[in-house]
Amino acid sequence: MIDTSVFKDKKAVYYTLGCKLNFSETSTIGQLLKEMGVRTARKGEKADICVMNTCSVTEVADKKCRQAIHRLVKNHPGAFVVVTGCYAQLKPDQVASIEGVDVVLGAEQKGELMKYLGNLEKREHGESVTSTFKDIRSFAPSCSRGDRTRYFLKVQDGCDYFCSYCTIPFARGRSRNGRIKDIVQQAREAALEGGKEIVITGVNIGDFGKSTGESFLDLIRQLDEVEGIERYRISSIEPNLLTDEVIEFVANSRAFMPHFHIPLQSGCDEVLKLMRRRYDTALFAHKVQKIKELLPHAFIGVDVIVGTRGETDTYFEQTYEFLKGLDVTQLHVFSYSERPGTQALKIEHKVSVEEKHRRSQKLLALSDEKTRAFYASHIGKEAVVLMEKAKPGTPMHGFTDNYVRVEVDCGREFDNCLVRVRMGAFNEDGTSLCATII
Repeated sequence: MIDTSVFKDKKAVYYTLGCKLNFSETSTIGQLLKEMGVRTARKGEKADICVMNTCSVTEVADKKCRQAIHRLVKNHPGAFVVVTGCYAQLKPDQVASIEGVDVVLGAEQKGELMKYLGNLEKREHGESVTSTFKDIRSFAPSCSRGDRTRYFLKVQDGCDYFCSYCTIPFARGRSRNGRIKDIVQQAREAALEGGKEIVITGVNIGDFGKSTGESFLDLIRQLDEVEGIERYRISSIEPNLLTDEVIEFVANSRAFMPHFHIPLQSGCDEVLKLMRRRYDTALFAHKVQKIKELLPHAFIGVDVIVGTRGETDTYFEQTYEFLKGLDVTQLHVFSYSERPGTQALKIEHKVSVEEKHRRSQKLLALSDEKTRAFYASHIGKEAVVLMEKAKPGTPMHGFTDNYVRVEVDCGREFDNCLVRVRMGAFNEDGTSLCATII
């Protein structure tokens, strides 16, 4: 039994690195603490509790996590410090050895954070509580509101793919998910709170149903029927799991937006084999073609990794040419980072840091070209935009159904409202289209 009196009037700060799923889970942790009487510390206040949710997708991410932990400890002297997330799961002893850290929780323990806080007394040495990735079996539900308007609904966790370059299965465990009826209820609760847009998140969401005998298509069909939710976005889905049936459903659905995010990682079949990906470029091209046939104005974001072991100059050029000829909107470009324990380390050919940078810049330039052309094709057109709460001193903005960012000269009263606009020219920095309410 938790002694809730310990938490009354305590202040907490939360720091999150990494994916949308991490942000969703941190928000849920914050809500749990709030129910115990803990409030979020205001700017400049010293916190009693610090919760850090970490990422470990690259070595740079690990470094950022360490720096952030040191910063939290320094800025909130005497606070009880909890570190969780992927970096905590993969390197718990390293994290526990950082001065000021009290508890390190792995993926299996994250959902039960409250039981590890005790009476909030500082520990002489950091304590780590983790499970092996094979024993990470629990699914901690989460549906939380982001900093602005949209909600993030966690439907799945973990991954069974074991791509050669990736540590996510070791950090998140095996693929598992919640039940459709429970997830739909979370969506209904978000609608009752005034939510209009939900982003469906997870580690490998197309794999939904492994632990419950359901399917991703069944899930989105039932979510589409939730009254009050006007928009759904699918955060990221593997190309081999993005079935034609799912694409067809989105094209004809009430609330699923013409917006897809599909990891490619390489546009060269030889590199895809080295990565142990479960598709080839022909399948990926088919998915893009299928989307564009049914939803010509769809936004398609693509993940690409440059400089993996085995990616020769020729193989990279194949990736570039493949992407250049693909009707996609934006590239999310990552430089390969070697991760301990991965099979990719056995591949001989290594790419220099300088060459990784060159390749990254070349793809980013291609991405800018494609995104700008996509935005330009919308100038003069009408669209419905969900307005988002703007930071002080910045114009109101929002996104169209197909994820074109627009700036609108309107009052704060339009926050979380769907408004019809006419899109005009680019703003000064070229990141949005200026629009007027019709």
